[in-house]
Amino acid sequence: MVEDEQKVADALREGLVEEHYDVVVERTGEAAFFRINTENFDVILLDLGLPGRDGLEILSALRQRGTKTPVLVLTARDTLQDRVSGLDAGADDYLIKPFAYEELLARVRALLRRRIPASDTLVFGDLVLDPAAREVHRAGRAIDLTAQEFDLLHHFLGHPRQVLSRAQLLDAVWGLPAATASNVVDVYVGYLRTKLEAAGEPRLLHTVRGVGYVLRAS
Repeated sequence: MVEDEQKVADALREGLVEEHYDVVVERTGEAAFFRINTENFDVILLDLGLPGRDGLEILSALRQRGTKTPVLVLTARDTLQDRVSGLDAGADDYLIKPFAYEELLARVRALLRRRIPASDTLVFGDLVLDPAAREVHRAGRAIDLTAQEFDLLHHFLGHPRQVLSRAQLLDAVWGLPAATASNVVDVYVGYLRTKLEAAGEPRLLHTVRGVGYVLRAS
C-alpha cells in the first residue's frame, strides 16, 4: 500500500491485516517505486497525490518496465478524466475516496482472482494468450501489450464470436459506467489491431456497426 496520510494508512493496514493479508506500507513515491521493483507483491494499493513523485508517474513507469502486478488506485481525484487517465496509465481498478471498506475488500478479492493458472491458456486460431505469464503470441510471434491492451484482449478471448458492446467492454475492462462518454474502447481496439496485424495477419477484431466489436476469423 502506497499512502502518505498516516491515519489512512494505519486504518487500512489494520483492517487488511484482520482479513489475513500481509501488508507493507510506503508513504513516498520514490520508496514505493524502489520496493515494488525489488520485491514481489500480489496487489498494489496506490494513492496518486504522493510527496516527491506522483502516483500516475509511478504507475506509468512500472508498466513501462513490464511490472504486471495488479494496481488498485485509491484517490480523491474523482472526475471522469481522472479515472480515464488512471486506467490508461495502467491501473487495473480505480476507487474514489471516501469509499466503503467492504467495497475495497471486494475489489482486492477481484484483482486476486485475476491471477489465473497457466493451464488456462486461451487459444483462438493462431492467437495464444497466457494469463499467468501475461504473454501473447500470434503465429509464433510475440506481441508486447500494455496492461489495458492485454486485459481487453483477454476479455475478447473469453467471449469468442460474441458481439460485445462498448458499454460491456467499458464495464468489464475499465470498470466505467455504461453511460460514460469516452472513445477509450475504440482507441484500444485500434491499438490491438495494429499489434495483432503487424506481420500482415488477417483481422480478428471486427466492428459491428452501431453495436460494438466481435472476435472472429475473417
